[in-house]
Amino acid sequence: MFENLSDRLDRSFKLLKGEGRITEINVAETLKDIRKALLDADVNYKVAKTFTDSVKEKALGQNVLTAVKPSQLMVKIVHDELTALMGGETADINLKNNPSIILMSGLQGSGKTTFSGKLAKMLKDKKGKHPLLVADDIYRPAAIEQLKVLGEQIGVPVYSEPENKNPVQIAQNAIKQAKQSGADVVIIDTAGRLAIDEQMMNEIASIKAAVKPDEVLFVVDAMTGQDAVNTAKEFNDRLDFQGVVLTKLDGDTRGGAALSIRSVVNKPIKFVGTGEKMEAIDPFHPNRMADRILGMGDIVSLVERAQEQFDEEEARRLQKKIAKNQFDFNDFLSQIHQIKKMGNLKDLASMIPGVGKAIKDLDIDDDAFKSIEAIIYSMTPVERSNPVIITGSRRARIAKGSGTAVSEVNKLLKQFEETRKMMKMMTTAKIPGKGGFMKKRK
Repeated sequence: MFENLSDRLDRSFKLLKGEGRITEINVAETLKDIRKALLDADVNYKVAKTFTDSVKEKALGQNVLTAVKPSQLMVKIVHDELTALMGGETADINLKNNPSIILMSGLQGSGKTTFSGKLAKMLKDKKGKHPLLVADDIYRPAAIEQLKVLGEQIGVPVYSEPENKNPVQIAQNAIKQAKQSGADVVIIDTAGRLAIDEQMMNEIASIKAAVKPDEVLFVVDAMTGQDAVNTAKEFNDRLDFQGVVLTKLDGDTRGGAALSIRSVVNKPIKFVGTGEKMEAIDPFHPNRMADRILGMGDIVSLVERAQEQFDEEEARRLQKKIAKNQFDFNDFLSQIHQIKKMGNLKDLASMIPGVGKAIKDLDIDDDAFKSIEAIIYSMTPVERSNPVIITGSRRARIAKGSGTAVSEVNKLLKQFEETRKMMKMMTTAKIPGKGGFMKKRK
């Protein structure tokens, strides 16, 4: 996401390198290039023009400090304007009522059903809520089944009435069920169409009028670019929704929707979908997205994802094992699973400042750990706990069982031993007057 835009903006800033100060003459070419980069990213023309005009006004009004180069100052101004363009502040979801009612809207294929499941899982796991998913698409039996499968997968109940063809009645009955069962959030997955039509709009407007939702979220496929913005405007004119959800931001999207939609409909982007896994949902932070667009990474989000998978008790247990040089392949496998839960590997790496550009042309397989896991799973429980006993004949058996070469098994064992030694050194390293590196300070 945004790779092409990031590259183009980077080249635009380079036009100011070597300049002693920002002037109307030398900034003109830079802004022209920035505007073209935004248009190529499928940003709305009026939004792109307003954006560059605002950047120009702020840039020409700045006195460049001796310690700051004009190109650096321009990056700062563009960063601030990008953040403002995407909403400035992070917008939270409204969950004040009990039950809180969330109505999902959008075209067919935008990812409403999958996102409904992701949102339910996030509210359940991170906010301690007890959500109820409602299958209110009366036209596609497959959508009802899909929601049931997702609900079972994430441990969230799904309300459906397959024989009932009245979506308003289904939604009302679901809310009654939620109150009886103690569910505190009701997420209503509505029907979509391949294109906007009057019947669809009347139907979802009737559902909204009947259930009076706390939140109406408009779900849009970010890969549709400028069409997503036009669709959002039409939905907002009829529904007056509270927030936007951008799905498929991990795909080959130019990012125009994320940059334009806030300005056109004047409603915040609240969530983004970043992959197919049920964990692949993030609150939308305009400042962090601006960081990523400008190649600055997003270390805050990376740390947050790591903390979500962090188990303090497990960390203490591992620390003791590492200190005694008892870290084994069972522990190694556990750490791999935690990393995988954090999300797409290339997406994670791109959050590290400076790494995004370095790996943009690399094809990082999301199954990069597949062969390592296969090798470990081909070991016996005794071998995983005590890798030192894995001799030549055992290595050959493990390679055959995992469908890999003996050389791959040898390489993993060597890397594992080196990692174990390094971890032990870090754990037992001394800080003058403070004891061990990992020990708590008194």
